Amino acid sequence: MTQQQKAARLTQQQSLAGEAMGTSEGWLLWAALAGSILFYLAVLRRYSSGGKLRPPGPTPLPVIGNLHNLGGVVHHRLADLARIYGPVMSLKLGFVNAVVVSSREAAKEAFTMHDRRLAARLVPDTFRACGFADRSVVFLPSADPHWKAMRGIQGTNVFTPRGLAALRPIRERKVRELLDYFVPRAGEALHIRHAIHTAMINMVSSSFFSMDIADFGSDTAHELRDLVDEIILLISKPNLSDYFPILRPLDLQGLRRLSERRFRRIFSILDDIIAQRLAHTKASLEKHDDFLDALLDVMATGKMEREYVMAMLFEAFVAGGDSIAFSVEWVMAELLRNPRVMIKLRAELKDVLGGKQAVDEADTASLPYLQAVLKESLRMHPPGPLMLPHLAVEDGVEIGGYAVPKGTAVMFNAWAIMRDPAAWDAPDEFRPERFLQRATPFDFRGKETEYIPFGTGRRLCPGAPLVERVLPLVLASLVHAFEWKLPAGMSPEDMDMSERFMTTNTLAVPLKVVPIIAN
Repeated sequence: MTQQQKAARLTQQQSLAGEAMGTSEGWLLWAALAGSILFYLAVLRRYSSGGKLRPPGPTPLPVIGNLHNLGGVVHHRLADLARIYGPVMSLKLGFVNAVVVSSREAAKEAFTMHDRRLAARLVPDTFRACGFADRSVVFLPSADPHWKAMRGIQGTNVFTPRGLAALRPIRERKVRELLDYFVPRAGEALHIRHAIHTAMINMVSSSFFSMDIADFGSDTAHELRDLVDEIILLISKPNLSDYFPILRPLDLQGLRRLSERRFRRIFSILDDIIAQRLAHTKASLEKHDDFLDALLDVMATGKMEREYVMAMLFEAFVAGGDSIAFSVEWVMAELLRNPRVMIKLRAELKDVLGGKQAVDEADTASLPYLQAVLKESLRMHPPGPLMLPHLAVEDGVEIGGYAVPKGTAVMFNAWAIMRDPAAWDAPDEFRPERFLQRATPFDFRGKETEYIPFGTGRRLCPGAPLVERVLPLVLASLVHAFEWKLPAGMSPEDMDMSERFMTTNTLAVPLKVVPIIAN
């Protein structure tokens, strides 16, 4: 190789090295720029448009956000995350921004200062089928005139002291039918869930329109019950349309289409029930004095349309029957797991009722320990541990010093709030006595945010007055009529108290018991 060729080769190598170094420096520059942008976006994400700091939370992944953080029992997992990130926490659920509230103080601030701004709902796509969400007391925003009218009707025509008192004989009869179911099965090990659920569904349906829908009734009644169960199953499935609203028109999993067919048939059956009642009333002028009569009286004045009556009846089945039934199963499980409490409760019943054969609804007011047992069970096992997500409809919401922008879903972890160590001593222990030691007793209406088994504020469950009457009656009747034992060879320590959450919080393993007729 000549000297000239060597020089040319050296020049070429230097040029290539320079290009390589330029490329390397270019990549370093781009990496630094990308890192700066990501850091800026991460910081920006923590602040709202008003410059307020947003709540902390786990770092979301691309596209799915924090969905991967929610495995297992969701309210337990959210409580675990809150111990890391605090009682006001941000999550990204797909494309949906959410804030989770997990302490008494944060909940108090939210409901005291911002109840109106948080009184809309995040609507699951399944409930949009047949326009149901647009007629639903549960899902309509509180600012909607229809919602205000329907809640007013519930408060003045349905869940009133007079209306509830008129239907007391129905409730007591349904409880006696439940006891009659267990009598021939005394001494047998059986699952009580089905029997209690059937009785509570019938109690709700009989109260609303004087028909049992879960027993040995008509084919129509059976079909209605089956359709309601199918709707609940569809609602319980995770839906891509809820996490990625841009996909909602596609209904990729077909859940809305499946729900629509069932909603259509449910509303057809309910419409027939209404038509039959109207024809019967017109022909005989005879009243049933149930909730349907009250709703039809309102409908006759033009204050409520027929479609809204049907929506209200449907919600009664889904919310009323399930929440009462599973709450009874939970409290029975806690009594069997805590024999000391069961003994003390039986002693109170014997002391107050003496040799009385059946419990009347009025008797439960004289049973303070029974009331405490129920309240403690609902504290530890609320029917809706996450309630239903609220939605911020305005900017200006601030909780715990953090901004909650308009359009954010706000989830109240009632399960965590009612186990908040700042509000409850030994919160994971079943201690009914704690409710006897308060000068001002808790009720089911959520006036104090450390105890919100049925919500609070504008979105308080409208059926809470009914629950206050039914749950004590059912529990007192079961414990008064029977002694309850675990199956042979099983001890309280062996009980599986793990949870499964669908639309209502339930025992993952149904409770198996042995009823023994009390002496």
